[in-house]
Amino acid sequence: MYSNKVTLIGFLGNDAEVRTNNDRSLTTLSLATKSSYKKDGKYIEHTEWHRCVVFGKLGEFAATLKKGAHILVEGELRSRKYESTKTNSEQTTWEIRVDSILKLDRAAKAAVEDSEETLEEEAA
Repeated sequence: MYSNKVTLIGFLGNDAEVRTNNDRSLTTLSLATKSSYKKDGKYIEHTEWHRCVVFGKLGEFAATLKKGAHILVEGELRSRKYESTKTNSEQTTWEIRVDSILKLDRAAKAAVEDSEETLEEEAA
């Protein structure tokens, strides 16, 4: 039995980027995750950047995401080789091929808007 499943929760570092190649479009996301650890009594933070690739209808949704969006993505880890024009050598990059996206900041904003409306109604 094999399993290749990745779940990441983080924030987008840039707006989604859409590319079209041979009548096939794909959306790339730059997702930041953070971790921290304690060393010599001080907390050290580390930010890891993940390249996420989204195809099809989900890619169309992903294209609407903006910098700073808090999201959860699930997918599989993939490696891809390409020829670098800078170094004139073959390079390997790792990316997440996304199967699902959950936008996490939407409910929090909606709850704030709802509570503001309730306060306005109570004040009137």
